[in-house]
Amino acid sequence: MNVALFRYVSRLWLLALLAGSLHGAESASLETVEKSAGDWLKVRAETARLETEWTTQRQLLDSMVHGLTERAQALEVKRDYLRTKTAKDRDDLAALENSNKTATAGLQSVEEQLKATSAQLLQLRRSLPPRLSDALAMSYKSLAETELTLGVRMQLTMTMLNRCQQFNRSITCEEEILKLGGDGSARQLEVIYWGLSHGYALDRSAGKVWFGSPGPEGWQWAPVADAADHVTRLIAIYRGKSEPEFVEVPVSLTNKSVATLKK
Repeated sequence: MNVALFRYVSRLWLLALLAGSLHGAESASLETVEKSAGDWLKVRAETARLETEWTTQRQLLDSMVHGLTERAQALEVKRDYLRTKTAKDRDDLAALENSNKTATAGLQSVEEQLKATSAQLLQLRRSLPPRLSDALAMSYKSLAETELTLGVRMQLTMTMLNRCQQFNRSITCEEEILKLGGDGSARQLEVIYWGLSHGYALDRSAGKVWFGSPGPEGWQWAPVADAADHVTRLIAIYRGKSEPEFVEVPVSLTNKSVATLKK
């Protein structure tokens, strides 16, 4: 509160009280004068109390303001220090964020390419030699799932490509159950594959041979006449039961022609 103004008003009130008392001295009683003097003393005492209380509170407020000012200055110094100290960390974080964005974009591109490769592998299955297709049955089943993670899809794709590459670089010969002939009945045959390009299925008891290769409808077997002896010798050489020699066997150069090739 404004203490000077309060003092000024109190003094005016006191002067007015005294003037009134002098003007009506003849009619005023002693009790009225005593009451007025008592009221003035009470006002003066209250004024003194308020002045004392304000002085005490002001000192406390000044102390609090000083403390808060010092604390604010200390916090500003600490803030500036932390800004300087973490400047490199913030730069590193910004660089790392940019790197993460680039890596994320790269992963998305890899994932799209991988999905395209997976789709091609799924379409390729029908053109694979039956033996290889059966060996990759579980991998193909897993690859057909749509909720695969990028890592699992990559692993499956690489495994299947490696198996296909390994099969294509080798000649394999084993017994295999195939559905051939006009009746489509399953029979156990001796089958030799030249990588992924073609193969021969031999039915020794019936003296029949089928030539297999990828076609427009997938892997196809076509009967070949007068080739049982040649394929029999070829399998014997592969298994080490006959001396190595050149053997003429049929091979399909195009989808519409059959020629012979020395192997």
